Amino acid sequence: MLNLSLNPDSPQPLVDQIVAGVRARIEDRLLRPGMRLPPIRHFADNHGVSRFTVVEAYDRLVAQGLLKSRRGSGFYVEARSLPQAAAEPVAGQVARAFDNAGVLHQSLEDSPNRLKVGVGWLPPEWHDQEGVRRQLRALARRDEVKLTCYGTPLGFAPLREQVRLKLADLGIAAQPGQIMLSHGATQGLDLLIRLLLKPGDCVFVDDPGYWNLFANLRLHGVQLVGVPWGQDGPDPQALESLLAEHRPRAFFTHSVLQNPTACNLSPANAFRILQLAEKHDFLLVEDDTYGDFHPGGATRLSTLDQLQRVVYVGSFSKTLSANLRVGFVAGRPDLMAALTDVKIVSCVSTSEVAEQLVYEMLTAGHYRKYLERIHGRLREAADKTLRLLERVGMEAYAEPAGGMFVWARAPGLEDAARLATQAAAADIMLAPGHIFRPQLQASPWIRFNVGYTQDPRLERFLGETLGRG
Repeated sequence: MLNLSLNPDSPQPLVDQIVAGVRARIEDRLLRPGMRLPPIRHFADNHGVSRFTVVEAYDRLVAQGLLKSRRGSGFYVEARSLPQAAAEPVAGQVARAFDNAGVLHQSLEDSPNRLKVGVGWLPPEWHDQEGVRRQLRALARRDEVKLTCYGTPLGFAPLREQVRLKLADLGIAAQPGQIMLSHGATQGLDLLIRLLLKPGDCVFVDDPGYWNLFANLRLHGVQLVGVPWGQDGPDPQALESLLAEHRPRAFFTHSVLQNPTACNLSPANAFRILQLAEKHDFLLVEDDTYGDFHPGGATRLSTLDQLQRVVYVGSFSKTLSANLRVGFVAGRPDLMAALTDVKIVSCVSTSEVAEQLVYEMLTAGHYRKYLERIHGRLREAADKTLRLLERVGMEAYAEPAGGMFVWARAPGLEDAARLATQAAAADIMLAPGHIFRPQLQASPWIRFNVGYTQDPRLERFLGETLGRG
């Protein structure tokens, strides 16, 4: 007889209680492979629940591979092994993991004890999670919301209108037809790569710059040429020298709170870059993923160019929710028409449910106040991070004007990968500088996410490892 302790007054639904109870008995080997579970009617009568509740619970257990349904006979414990916990990586495996894909794996793994100082997003608890839940519940109750249909090619029209207004606030004039929604900025960049480039083409990128973009470009067989990034943006003189040797199809760059340095493009450098792009006929792809974290005005190539030679890429994933994966691309009409065709043939459409949810959150009137709170919290965290780095003997590249990153190094350390490998052994995930280089060249720099640096394990590790403990 299977007797579970069910509590109808618990906030956990009865179905979930039954699933958890049966699963626990299977894991504890109280229910063994081949054993038959009580018939639905008997289980329902014995536990005082409806037959529909038992049917749903058994169906879930079948879907999870724990039970097997035999027509006319009942439900039996499936003869299969339960998933085993992943083995801890050995030192050699950790060292090999510090490439672009390996670091992203470490960032996304569900490792609650790992201190993820190297990730590129806010701590989950900093987000308005209750606001997301509230808007999601409200959206699900509206009959006109399409929960089972494909989205439109360009994306949810009301959200594209909100993006148009957002761009207008930045001084960028665009019509909704010039704006296409994407699964985050990452997909927007990927679609642009598919449209603009072919194997063997040359592209310019920031050095240091966005490491996941570099991995994607390499995946497409593209030749990467790094343009040195300084505290005022890409070095115009270095760019001009590189243009004497190469003919790039495009230059992928940041302008505001550049990843990883958190520096901003200066007006003088922006003007010169646009001049060189016009002279040498290449496209500029401006990634503004972190722009909403900037607390004041900043220079953007798209504002100066008005989307003639510049394609603008943005996202709400960093601010509202990484799980919603909503970004956008804006550019001149002919390019956006071609890009939308690439989107259709590669993924059909984006999630209109996610886009409607983002739209509701933007129009509820709380987004600006939410950003103001995040700006203040990031500023305070950055100040604490700078003081921490100073205490352990590290120096920052520049004091950030906002955003979540501090780019820093330890004097005398030529390759930060060694320090990152030591940190991994202590369950601390760092982002060493070589992954931000176009060809993974050695670098003494490390990108710190200020939202994660106040855990005492980080200062203790850095102090002991760098000899300042």
